[in-house]
Amino acid sequence: METKTIFFIGKPGCGKDDQSKFLSEKTGWRILSSGDGFRAIAAEDTPVGRKMKAEIDAGLLAPHWFAVYLFLKNLFSLAEDESIIFDGFSRKLPEAELAVEALSWLNRSFSVLYLKVSDEEIKKRISLRKEIQGRVDDTGSIVDERLKEYYANTEPVVEMFREKGMLIEIDGERAREPIAEDILKVLNLQ
Repeated sequence: METKTIFFIGKPGCGKDDQSKFLSEKTGWRILSSGDGFRAIAAEDTPVGRKMKAEIDAGLLAPHWFAVYLFLKNLFSLAEDESIIFDGFSRKLPEAELAVEALSWLNRSFSVLYLKVSDEEIKKRISLRKEIQGRVDDTGSIVDERLKEYYANTEPVVEMFREKGMLIEIDGERAREPIAEDILKVLNLQ
């Protein structure tokens, strides 16, 4: 099977985590989640951990250089034949531009999967997720801040990938299984 490098991008609560997990279960590929990485750092009782926790609690995205650090550290540790799923990376233009540059330098092809979901659906899903998982960053005002961050930072990334012909749009408003099937089809894994 051809080596794959996959990016999932979209609004907070669009299903990136779920679809990354489905794809990983189907293929055995490792997932690297920016959110998990940042939450792990935020749990540390260090100056960086406390700063990261404050930013997450406020609904802010991590600085682009921090996300790039996590991305490059993991990218450069991959074996040539190892496939990987990046969940939530490239949320800001500098991150996306550096990711494209690093992957090109390594001659590593990649796919960018954009899970397209309306704001109304996002708010419903996050409200349910808060009830089920009790995540602090899923409260109403934080969700609004996270959507504002998405439009200010990630929407330009989506447009950049669209303009370059690198974006694969997936209708994310459906049930999990049909979305997962579409992803397998577009990646030629079925």
